[in-house]
Amino acid sequence: MRTKLWAMVLLLAACKSGEKKEPQQNTAANSAPTKTATISGFQTPESVLWDSTLDVYFVSNINGNPGAKDGNGFISVVDPAGTMRDSVFIKGLNAPKGLAVVGDTLWVTDIDVIRGYNRRTQAPVATVSLPGAVFLNDITAAPDGSLYITDTAIKFGAKGPEHSGKDRIFRVGPDRKVSVALETDSLGRPNGITYDRANGRYVVVPFGAGKIFSWKPGSDPTALGTGPGQFDGVEVVGNALWVSSWADSSVYRFVDGQGTSVIKGVAGPADIGYDAKRHRVLIPLFMGNAVEIWQVQ
Repeated sequence: MRTKLWAMVLLLAACKSGEKKEPQQNTAANSAPTKTATISGFQTPESVLWDSTLDVYFVSNINGNPGAKDGNGFISVVDPAGTMRDSVFIKGLNAPKGLAVVGDTLWVTDIDVIRGYNRRTQAPVATVSLPGAVFLNDITAAPDGSLYITDTAIKFGAKGPEHSGKDRIFRVGPDRKVSVALETDSLGRPNGITYDRANGRYVVVPFGAGKIFSWKPGSDPTALGTGPGQFDGVEVVGNALWVSSWADSSVYRFVDGQGTSVIKGVAGPADIGYDAKRHRVLIPLFMGNAVEIWQVQ
């Protein structure tokens, strides 16, 4: 019940943000995406990751309070046909969110630690504590195997989500040494992060600010574009950025800083994934306990 109350708080905030003017539309976008499947059976799904080697979709399930260490969280596995292969592939997490793969290790953020599992056998590989972390959210892998993790720095209290702590991006090296790669209020509660290989940069989308950031370690973040805010997931697809927004229940496609709302009516779109083999955007519906598959080319 309390989790539903917090979800309602987020939705009310989203409705207010949705009244803002949308960014200029991009007429160069591809033809309209089409929904091809809706997969149910999840519990507060937060993130979807396509594993190109195993050709499966991993889905993180918070299953309760997003900030509680309750041991209820788990990871599901879905095949590209839309069939649930294993509803509880990995269990015993607290509130799993972002997902990334390095070698045979599936990494997942879990409040103030990251956990690694063998992606084939689900066997635990490592747990790395990030000192000072408040609300670890998304995670992405660098070419050298380092991991970069956003800390949205929120806590869930009686009044719902409240900003508490410092907005950060952590780095965990291949040797599992932890450092703070970036700490700045300009991040606006950083949420989604991904590595843009073609441009040698990271793209960060915040939940609190209406900007999309480009960032390289050792430098300050710079704005790539603006939108309605309450951003969650981000994926690089060719020369475009696909970004989910709770503010107006949409997924945007950004090209050259201009955003187009191309997928609409997806309430609570969390950390989206992208299937590059089939050109699909994968949308976890945070409060809908489902994942939608959208054909985008």
